[in-house]
Amino acid sequence: MGVPPGLIRLHQQPIILDGHIDTAQRMLDGNVDISARLPDGHVDVPRMKAGGISAAFFSIWVDDTYGPGRAYKRALALIDAVRRLAATAADVELATNGEEVRAAVSRGHVAALMGVEGGHAIENSLEKLDGLYARGVRYMTLTWNNGNDWAGSSMDPNRAGGLSDFGKHVIRRMSQLGMLVDVSHVSDATFWDVLATMTRPVIASHSSCRALASHPRNLTDDQLRAIARNGGVVGVNFFPVFLDDHFGAQYAEVNRRLRPEFDAIRARHPGQPGLADFEIDKLRGAHLQGLDIPDVSRLLDHIDHAVQVMGIDHVGLGSDFDGISVLPRPMKDATSLPLLVAGLRARDYSDSDVRSILGENFLRLLSAAP
Repeated sequence: MGVPPGLIRLHQQPIILDGHIDTAQRMLDGNVDISARLPDGHVDVPRMKAGGISAAFFSIWVDDTYGPGRAYKRALALIDAVRRLAATAADVELATNGEEVRAAVSRGHVAALMGVEGGHAIENSLEKLDGLYARGVRYMTLTWNNGNDWAGSSMDPNRAGGLSDFGKHVIRRMSQLGMLVDVSHVSDATFWDVLATMTRPVIASHSSCRALASHPRNLTDDQLRAIARNGGVVGVNFFPVFLDDHFGAQYAEVNRRLRPEFDAIRARHPGQPGLADFEIDKLRGAHLQGLDIPDVSRLLDHIDHAVQVMGIDHVGLGSDFDGISVLPRPMKDATSLPLLVAGLRARDYSDSDVRSILGENFLRLLSAAP
């Protein structure tokens, strides 16, 4: 009896699972159909397939302008956009665990997973947290750049502390559900409170290494080691601002200079933060092209560093596609993943190690969830 063609493909090609893409906002606010190839942005289904991306966590990002009474509804609207894609695109399947990802890939399909970004989406309600899980969400980034009533953010000086008692209830409930706790974006105090409270593995879906770039969104070596001891995984972020301090300073100056134009774009798109931010990133990206954008070797340096500190079983990818204005040169979009794969192999990673980084480490956690 012959081996099914889908199973042959599964064993021949490594599963690439991206821990964080921001494409759902385009789908909702811009009514963009990503089942067809698009002329802009980083992600659509044809380009995912061309780049070898087998699965991705679509970020259910709730902008900090959404407060009580609106934040949860925003999350539900974004979830519905992803679910519509899976229901209408013949080659996309919704997935909630590792086995469903593998099954989708065996059929030649892309697996769409979901992770909420911004804990204020639950509006301080464990019932609403349960509702997100019931709709297919399998991780929650505890904060975005804004802190909330129960967790501090690395980018919010007004809420930089750690977890409140309710925050500890939130992450315990997530553990009971089988929803991964994501510590990307959180303050250092929140990070350590999470690691002291959690017994199940945690993730950082899209963070890089602070030893190589000092941005507060990045993780220190002590934090990387703590996640490894916990059994978790870090998805290394592709954003050059998180990869290189020199470029980060240039980026900050461009932001300062273009702020009036950014404000005008937001004013043209009220109630559509995903569309506004996408247009802002396009404008910003055009002004960044003449600067010292680090190349893919710098991204590989961060992956190398994370592997050296944590071990091969705890490192993955978290591109931040469609949520960032520029990629390491010469990466352009989702079709550029072969550059990263070739770079890993050129640095003498074994086939097994490459598979671990590209997707198997995240899949392990998804398969272990109850």
